[in-house]
Amino acid sequence: MIRHAKTLAGQRCWVVGASSGIGAAVANELVARGARVAISARREDRLADVSAGRMLVAPCDVTDPDQVTAAATEVHQRLGGPDIVVWSAGTWQQFDAARWDREGFARHVEVNLLGLNNLLAATVPPMVEARSGHLVGVASVAGYRGLAGAEAYGATKAAQLHLLESLRAGLAGHGVRVTTVAPGFVRTEMTSGNTFPMPFLIEPDQAARAIADGLERGDHEIVFPLPMAVLMKIASVLPVRVWDAVASRLARSGGS
Repeated sequence: MIRHAKTLAGQRCWVVGASSGIGAAVANELVARGARVAISARREDRLADVSAGRMLVAPCDVTDPDQVTAAATEVHQRLGGPDIVVWSAGTWQQFDAARWDREGFARHVEVNLLGLNNLLAATVPPMVEARSGHLVGVASVAGYRGLAGAEAYGATKAAQLHLLESLRAGLAGHGVRVTTVAPGFVRTEMTSGNTFPMPFLIEPDQAARAIADGLERGDHEIVFPLPMAVLMKIASVLPVRVWDAVASRLARSGGS
């Protein structure tokens, strides 16, 4: 058995976006490692299935700041101030730049970015006051470089990567830790409709183990699976002309 530098056992964890996919798998993994877990999302019936009586259920729509604040209050009152808050809510829809969808783009911003803003408003001040806490944001490797078809999703994920990195610096002096999670392709409801190739596709439980292992190691950034992490890290430093050629070729071949 591999022993990690830190343990999640006994930690009070709030997972937002836990009705399915990575969030649900992370909640289950945290419980398996001995954490006390609260879960939130819009779909209360799905939360009940995930919880199976083992977790505190506090439903909320992340796009509604009042609902997020109410859920944060409920978690604090019933579980205690969370030691770890995991953001795993999100939306994804393939985009067509030639047929610009203003509402579709706005929906990505509303959920993926402004929803995260609502959660941070509800959790950062009490963590700063307590000089303790750990924010974990699930972004995506899609935020490293621009790809056709991901104009909306990729833009919000790039913003999340930047925001989380900035928060890590801005909150370091206040006793609050920040971890960035950047998954590759994971088999979830969001990816089930994708018609393009998804290299190195992994299952949600594999993603959850990678996240929990990284948290126990104290990683600042958790990127997985390894082959996708390597490819996207390389892509992030390619010159613009080179990346434009690669991205254009992928778009023509349907690989976006």
